[in-house]
Amino acid sequence: MNRSKSDALHHEALSHLVGGVNSPVRAFKSVHGNPIYFEKASGAHVTDVDGNVLVDFVQSWGPLIHGHSHPKIIDAVHEKMLNGTSFGAPHLGEIELAKRVKKRFPHMDKVRFVSSGTEAVMSAVRLARGYTGRDMLVKFEGCYHGHVDSLMVSSGSGLATFGIASSPGIPQKTVATTLICPLDDLDAVKFLFEEHGDDIAAVVIEPLPANNGLLIQRPEFLSGLRTLCDAHESLLIFDEVISGFRFKKGSYGDLCGVTPDLTALGKVIGGGLPVGAYGARHEIMEQLSPLGPVYQAGTLSGNPLAMAAGATTLDLLDGEAYDYMEKLGALLEERMNIVLEKHGHPMRLVRMESLFWFSPGDGKPAIRADQIAKDAANLYADVHHSLLNRGYMLAPSAYEIGFISTSHDSSHILGLVTAMDEALTEMELTP
Repeated sequence: MNRSKSDALHHEALSHLVGGVNSPVRAFKSVHGNPIYFEKASGAHVTDVDGNVLVDFVQSWGPLIHGHSHPKIIDAVHEKMLNGTSFGAPHLGEIELAKRVKKRFPHMDKVRFVSSGTEAVMSAVRLARGYTGRDMLVKFEGCYHGHVDSLMVSSGSGLATFGIASSPGIPQKTVATTLICPLDDLDAVKFLFEEHGDDIAAVVIEPLPANNGLLIQRPEFLSGLRTLCDAHESLLIFDEVISGFRFKKGSYGDLCGVTPDLTALGKVIGGGLPVGAYGARHEIMEQLSPLGPVYQAGTLSGNPLAMAAGATTLDLLDGEAYDYMEKLGALLEERMNIVLEKHGHPMRLVRMESLFWFSPGDGKPAIRADQIAKDAANLYADVHHSLLNRGYMLAPSAYEIGFISTSHDSSHILGLVTAMDEALTEMELTP
């Protein structure tokens, strides 16, 4: 594929943007080549500035569960835009989206909207500390919760991609309030509670870690966290920024039978516009200003365009939509693993409904960060490059996951499988 215009734009961007990008993983640092500049997108496809059309399994890193430019979502946003783009004041759209969120997350009595998943987790942590009067947090290796100072310790995809354990610019005193545990190690969590239980405000976890690979957690582990938090009067925070609204039967917490105290949401909730949210039962949420002393505010929180996009997205997520994505996901898992096994490639596809990941290694899929093969980036880079040349867009990082949307169909799935077969054959023939 000719990408001369993308290359030229990236060269120009390097003079104006840090690394030429506004989010690190977009820089293609861990895969071959320069970033691809998109011009337009529709459904399952994106078109770059060179006119190349790609089947997109990134879908803006997860928000676009109905694909790019869904007509009903575009119409809803356009209709609201005619009345104004931002109010900075209450409006009906906030109530309508809050009702829809509460219906799918029944442990939430009240919701607060923000502008990103990072802001949602940051605010949930502050609220947990304010509610409990404690400072310490427990988080897990391989879980990424956005670029929040107290949670940027042993984090996820972007950091793993570039081999950085944490980020400079975070005060040591801030880091000292965060305790780190391996995933799927309840004994380690018990130890931390035995040592620091009276000071732990909350345990923060992606119940389905999906930003450092797709690390599917056992229900028994999550249930154990619930029990420990209850015993020590700490709060359990589920970060479902990625996994939220991805499952027909509810959240990943619902699938595991575990109810958190606080849940942070993002991505799908905004339908492609910047939205995050967090919610909990009455007595926790009412500690927030203007009812309580915990302060959090945002000029664009509850933006009318974002509320309209989110509400329409959720309305389109009926049982038929979930069944359709599950059918596509099952087809991808079955056919892709046949191809990977055929070539003896040390990688397998791991899936949870519409989420999938190429897990490096031919043994059991990793469920902890330290189980991910050290050469994951090397295994993935050539595969990503070959698939891209065949018209299939996957995330430019071995640690990011893929997303199936309602705009995909079986031809996109089977096309990706065929492209993988061709790519692996080509790689075997290349010295």
